[in-house]
Amino acid sequence: MSSDEQQIRALVAEWMAATRAGDVDAVLRLMSDDVAFLRAGRPPMGKDEFAVAARALAGPEAPRIEGRGEILELEVAGDWAYAWSRLSVVVAPADGSASIERAGDTLTVFRRQDGRWLLMRDANLLAPVERSE
Repeated sequence: MSSDEQQIRALVAEWMAATRAGDVDAVLRLMSDDVAFLRAGRPPMGKDEFAVAARALAGPEAPRIEGRGEILELEVAGDWAYAWSRLSVVVAPADGSASIERAGDTLTVFRRQDGRWLLMRDANLLAPVERSE
């Protein structure tokens, strides 16, 4: 595995850990200023909108967010890279109400800036997971 691949995998692991810890600033440092999150049925979300949404979910009354991911494909070409991943996210509200799980595939584009890899584009195809009781 190349050093670039290792760095990108470390970025993804750091993103998951920072999200789990509710560390919004750490997550924001892992993305480019021109980041775009592509969402089904909604306009793309930029860094500022992401920050507002993430901060609204932080704090003592915040839901607990647990994610599991597996990178299925990772390709690096110069200062650009992409990863196809399978992701599952469970959001457990602080009030103890029912958790919400979403799962599916993501396609993420990374760009090397100033010697470090940053998330630049993310297309998220997560859908609600139906639970049978």
